[in-house]
Amino acid sequence: MNALVLSGGGIAGIAWEIGVLLGIQEAAPDLAAEICGSSIVVGTSAGATVGAKLSSGLPLEELYEEQCRESTTEIPVDMDLAALTRTFSDAVAGVTDVRESRRRVCALALATPPKATQEDRLQAIRARLPQLDWPERDLRITAVDATRGELTVFTRHSGVTLLEAVAASSAVPAIWPPVVINGVPYVDGGVVSLTNADLAAGADRVLILRTSTLPRPEVPDPLRGETARLGAAKVAIINADMGSLAAFGTNPLSPRSSMAAAPEGRRVGHAAASEILKAWG
Repeated sequence: MNALVLSGGGIAGIAWEIGVLLGIQEAAPDLAAEICGSSIVVGTSAGATVGAKLSSGLPLEELYEEQCRESTTEIPVDMDLAALTRTFSDAVAGVTDVRESRRRVCALALATPPKATQEDRLQAIRARLPQLDWPERDLRITAVDATRGELTVFTRHSGVTLLEAVAASSAVPAIWPPVVINGVPYVDGGVVSLTNADLAAGADRVLILRTSTLPRPEVPDPLRGETARLGAAKVAIINADMGSLAAFGTNPLSPRSSMAAAPEGRRVGHAAASEILKAWG
């Protein structure tokens, strides 16, 4: 059984991940069919959107072309990734408990006036989705309960609409409004992890698309622990390279970033196909 893990990464991340999948398809069509037909799909933030798009059955070529159009229904937002990262760092300064760090980030999200209303945000997310029904496959979408700082995994059995799940997973703290579901506010699943790859446990082969570079060995990397919890699964990881990060720019939430990020992902996917085949055996 195969699993596909799709990380967060903003508008740029959506385009990059779709580009990677198309690049794999062009280099190794049979491999791409196995990946796109994965029994388990784990989506966090941008990855939630990609998982929903992929599960619609639309061809990758069509999904890719959508990312390369100038016209968009996304909400423009001014955001400096470095500045936002500093804001989060300041909020958790001196905190050693992981759960307390999450709670502080969530408290920041609840206290900061968002840059759009929840209704406007839901309309933008709705326009992303080719269909509003949950797919039959096991699509797992991550979000964080902002009142407790705890990870929530939405599936077709959760009693939550696909639209609500994707919007909650993509509610970047201090930028987009938390999504209130059954009275509970939820924020971006990336508050816990960019990938949440351990949710693919049980799969025999796992492909992880991550919109960040491979950290240096001495730098803590949550993904190492996540992949360790996948047991004996054969794991392949595709990281963004420097060219990809340059295409993301300083504002990966900008609708304009998709046109640059999509071809970079396509290039990375072409190059990565052989490595996936080696890792998966």
